[in-house]
Amino acid sequence: MFDDFLTRAALAGIGLTFATGPLGSFVVWRRMAYFGDATAHAAILGVALSFAFGSSVYLGTLGVALAMAVTVARLSGRGHAMDTVLGVLAHSALAFGLVAASFQSGLRVDLTAWLFGDILAVSRADLAVVWGGSAVVLAMLAWRWQGLLTSTINDELAMASGLDPRREQMVLTIALAMTVAVSIKIVGALLIAALLIIPAAAARQAVRSPEAMAAGATGVGIVSVLLGLWGSLQFDTPAGPSIVAAATFVFLLSLPLRRRG
Repeated sequence: MFDDFLTRAALAGIGLTFATGPLGSFVVWRRMAYFGDATAHAAILGVALSFAFGSSVYLGTLGVALAMAVTVARLSGRGHAMDTVLGVLAHSALAFGLVAASFQSGLRVDLTAWLFGDILAVSRADLAVVWGGSAVVLAMLAWRWQGLLTSTINDELAMASGLDPRREQMVLTIALAMTVAVSIKIVGALLIAALLIIPAAAARQAVRSPEAMAAGATGVGIVSVLLGLWGSLQFDTPAGPSIVAAATFVFLLSLPLRRRG
């Protein structure tokens, strides 16, 4: 039987995949991988500010991640080159976060956990935050599902259908910021984007509908979490990177499915 800490880790990882699966599908469809990176890197600055002001890490991370996501969305909408904006903001936010963390001795010791995750240290309170946050993200995506799909296909088609593409983009922006906030303790700032993208990319090989891809990405995420935790236990490897490595292994196994489809 699993120890309590391993059970909590598995439940936290599984809870997170209910958000990363559907959201990661939109990240893949919209080619927002770098957008996810920028938001995730900003999370370290949120962690540093939370420790400095003695506030909740989840709230601090959410605030900074949301500010980063909104900034990127607004700048890209004004004609700035998207890849340049994302590159500047992503690396700048990470650098400022690391510099800010270096001034706080307690955070400096635990910085690796925030960069790469520490899912084995998840508490019952963390579980409530993860499952609650994932439920909110899933509800948001379900609420705007058709509008998000339409605007993903084509902005002009969305406007012809009476939709505002900017509103749909904002829904994704908020959902991404919330996902980053609840997942930073599990897989860390440097691996969040990987957990969003890799399961969705693996599911894409074998499905033929958006709904099936969202469900498939969630399934791949669950398998990756359980396989990664097993590998971490067996080989004494870091849990967060092990989960991402397991997701990559599943992705490689999925590649032949595309050729048969």
